[in-house]
Amino acid sequence: MFQRILVAVDPSPARHSVIRLAGDMARLTGAKVSVLHVAPSSATLAAVVPLEDDTEAQAILDEALASLRDAGVEAEGTVAFALTTQIATTISSAAEEWQADLLILSPHHRGSLEALVNPRVSDRVAHRSRVAVLLAPADDSADQA
Repeated sequence: MFQRILVAVDPSPARHSVIRLAGDMARLTGAKVSVLHVAPSSATLAAVVPLEDDTEAQAILDEALASLRDAGVEAEGTVAFALTTQIATTISSAAEEWQADLLILSPHHRGSLEALVNPRVSDRVAHRSRVAVLLAPADDSADQA
């Protein structure tokens, strides 16, 4: 079964259901968990502009790690930095480098037109990854908390 689970989290409320699902899977299988948060940047003609500061990125990672460890799961984590166009590649590469056998992330729902123009990170990861990908369902109660 799964021994090494990589969990990709972002600042959205969906991260809570992703972490809960990863914790449940890890407890069931005895897996180790690595949490990855990609802090995005955008490139302009003149500069690369961070879209999230280092403190905010680290806080998202620390929250995820604390939640997993409180649930009795062995977890480690890292913050990676990437352009918005490279987030999917960064996640897929991290899963392969860590030798994960399962990758868990959340899909962000978009309208058909928006998804056509700007594909979801989860779609790009699922198509690029050589690791099994599990998309965590949205948890409406987490969004309201």
